[in-house]
Amino acid sequence: MAYTFSFEKLNVWIDSKKLIKLIYQVTKGFPNEEKFGLTNQLRRASVSIASNLAEGTSRNTNKDKAHFTTLAFSSLMEVLNQIIIAKELSFISEDDYQNIRIEIEKISNKLNALRKSQLNS
Repeated sequence: MAYTFSFEKLNVWIDSKKLIKLIYQVTKGFPNEEKFGLTNQLRRASVSIASNLAEGTSRNTNKDKAHFTTLAFSSLMEVLNQIIIAKELSFISEDDYQNIRIEIEKISNKLNALRKSQLNS
């Protein structure tokens, strides 16, 4: 069995991978002309959440770790903004929109708790 890195044990990282998969599934249905627009932006922002969490765990100070958690939160808010726009452009269904929002809310709560614990350690 391969070594498990610390970020792989974070529930918020596991949840963010679930969000990435959801975003990739939903954006498959976007119009072709959005391939390099909203589709690409949403996918990159969602991957950025998990990537910043992974990068943050490699940092030495808690302040530095918290900085990357903040970056992950910023990317999460970028995803939320883009999902709202996608919904208003009728690129996604109400059900997909609501499911993604539920995941975003769950992840945002965990990111805020993680950041708080990093800053108070």
